[in-house]
Amino acid sequence: MALKLRESVFEILREHREQPLSARQIAEKILQFHPEACADKLARSSFLNNQSELLQQIVAEIAASRPRLQKIHPQIKTLETRPRKFYYSEASATEEIARAESAPASATKSPPPSKKPSEAQLYPLLGEYLYAELSLLSKRIDEKRSSNNKGPNGNRWLYPDIVALENLTDGWNTEILACASQYADQRTRLWSFEVKCRLNRSNSRECFFQALSNSSWANLGYLVAAEIEGSDTLKELRLLCAAHGIGLMLLDAENPTESQILIPSRERAAIDWDIANRLAAENKDFLAYIKSIRHFYQTGDLRLSDWQATSEE
Repeated sequence: MALKLRESVFEILREHREQPLSARQIAEKILQFHPEACADKLARSSFLNNQSELLQQIVAEIAASRPRLQKIHPQIKTLETRPRKFYYSEASATEEIARAESAPASATKSPPPSKKPSEAQLYPLLGEYLYAELSLLSKRIDEKRSSNNKGPNGNRWLYPDIVALENLTDGWNTEILACASQYADQRTRLWSFEVKCRLNRSNSRECFFQALSNSSWANLGYLVAAEIEGSDTLKELRLLCAAHGIGLMLLDAENPTESQILIPSRERAAIDWDIANRLAAENKDFLAYIKSIRHFYQTGDLRLSDWQATSEE
């Protein structure tokens, strides 16, 4: 009995529709549901010696069959995670984005394991990663705290979702710190993050340029996504990031500290204070962010209570 790999992968993903599975998880299910065909494949092989090697071989074959599988079955889609994950969906790219963003924006508690987090639920997870792995102090910028005196869409693509401060003087000798202060040398980096639940071919360019616009004031700007669908989407984002200097981050919603910077941001040497002034004038959260930075420069005190996702919480 020959193992019909592509058909088996399609059947398993369709049965577990909308549930992302890695090639290894699919291979394990193939071994479970098609034991006779797998045993026959092992027996016929001249280089596979045991079940473990057979599993590894099926994993490799699933990964290699992806282009052909998606051409035959366009319902099969991939997420560019590490490892890459496959899933079955009959929704269009636009429908998938609408579904990903349909959760209430006010939802901040962790979702049940079976449900994907809303964008609002990603903010504290990103803050956790930034503090634990990059030593950044972050703050949420809530668009609802804006004046909106520019009229409809007057402040569109003006505010990032998350801003952060990187303290470049941590661990410095007090004399060095005082000397650097006298010479007005850079003591911080200011970061900007635009957060999305999912990026795919229908929204990747729009989201990228939103991140570019929202971070034009900062030293470093990032587009952050919990899911990136398809290698073509990732290829497009790599081109855009290389051209404009925005970084790309993949946020692991289940294990935030396992998140990855896929493309580093290109640092701007100076803050655009004119744009920062516009943000501070329009949004109370951003003004509070600037006040916290000023307090640090004046006193050397970061006041951890001003920031999110710190060990003091």
